[in-house]
Amino acid sequence: MFAAEFEPAETNGRRRSPRAPVSLDARIGRGGLDRTLCRVVDLSPLGARLQTYSSLRVGSMIWLTLPQIGPVAASIIWSDDFAAGCQFQTELDQAAFDALIELDQAGRKAG
Repeated sequence: MFAAEFEPAETNGRRRSPRAPVSLDARIGRGGLDRTLCRVVDLSPLGARLQTYSSLRVGSMIWLTLPQIGPVAASIIWSDDFAAGCQFQTELDQAAFDALIELDQAGRKAG
């Protein structure tokens, strides 16, 4: 089981948009192939950091199925064993980003 303490979204000198630590179950699909489970552990409107059960190849395109949002096209920009960073092809709108943060917070309160 993955866990993380809640911290408000923040930016630093390297980041182009706010990011927030989260713990959300998601799925990864590639080219219509079977989907595999993953966990989103860091989220911004531009991308996410994932914990995976298999390594992902830098430069590959994936469909990341986010809870309440559905499939989002993304490219893998870095990968290290069972963690990877992806950049969304289309930035999440503020309402979708906020909904995911709320879902994460609700899950922490319930669990």
